[in-house]
Amino acid sequence: MRALVVLALLAVLVLAATSYESHESMESHEYLNPFLNRRRASDFIQSDSRLRGITQERMRERSKAHYEHQRELCEDYYPCEMYAFRHGYPAAYKHYFGGRRRTK
Repeated sequence: MRALVVLALLAVLVLAATSYESHESMESHEYLNPFLNRRRASDFIQSDSRLRGITQERMRERSKAHYEHQRELCEDYYPCEMYAFRHGYPAAYKHYFGGRRRTK
């Protein structure tokens, strides 16, 4: 009989130790509502501003204006760049790259 009481007491202690829920586990309140709404789901993730800047720069490179491509082409050719300093990039591009091609 004594062994049965000790065994029952031991079983109650094991049950109490394994089923105890600490205060830290109740702080999150996940047991009430385990799902988050869409806005709160990504609040804890901070986006990297450098990556955002690189992405925006890549998008700007793809969508450059026509005159910007012409200016870069003219800047790569030294005589066109010198002509552009005096007459402007549109005139220089037209002089060196516009119209019919010159052959020498």
